[in-house]
Amino acid sequence: MTFEPISRQSVSDQVFGRLRDAIVSGRYAADETLPSERELSATFEVNRHAVREALRRLQQLGLVQVSQGGATRVLDWRATAGLDLTMALAGAEDVLPVATLERDVLEMRACIGADAARLCAERAGPGARAAIAEAVDRYAAAIPDLARMGEADLALWRRIIEGSGNIAYLLAFNSLTAGALAVGHVPAPRRTAELLDVAAHRRLSDQIARGDAAGAQRTARALLALTAIGEAAAHDEAGETTSERG
Repeated sequence: MTFEPISRQSVSDQVFGRLRDAIVSGRYAADETLPSERELSATFEVNRHAVREALRRLQQLGLVQVSQGGATRVLDWRATAGLDLTMALAGAEDVLPVATLERDVLEMRACIGADAARLCAERAGPGARAAIAEAVDRYAAAIPDLARMGEADLALWRRIIEGSGNIAYLLAFNSLTAGALAVGHVPAPRRTAELLDVAAHRRLSDQIARGDAAGAQRTARALLALTAIGEAAAHDEAGETTSERG
């Protein structure tokens, strides 16, 4: 396997990105051994410190295992990596090695959001319920500015996640909203159906206020699915277009 020489800007990041994508895309298979630090250094035309730093980051993501003797074994990332890999892939400026990543992130968001709404309706105190109602009013007041509505909608969902009392959901939300594929970074026009459904947002707030857990879960799932389904359709259409061109 050959790689192009690395430019002198952020060499460790570039080595990391090239190796990460090679592993995730299957160019390096699970249990395969990566070239030595010396060989990678020569291939990329960088110093060994940059290679060593890149390998350390790959190991933190669960993509490789560096043995005490120096050999680096590729792991089955589907069995060893976590949500941090999603964020690392989302931050990549090149072609994503997982073509369905945007769709998959939005589907996960829909699942987490629906269950968080259910838990919020069950657990949130009066203060949290009032904060959600206020957040809905701020979101609705932003009409018809989609960009402002998107920001307000994100703030509303933070309130709902916090009201769920589930720390794991909150940490996942933080990760998803920080990444390049975060819902807050999805262009507002691609979220138009979801953002403009003011009635569903108000219904969700009312259901949480009443403690209607099942209703809040249904409403949240249907609302968040609007963007997830749209992204899945866009991905399928892009795949069909690519196939036709091929």
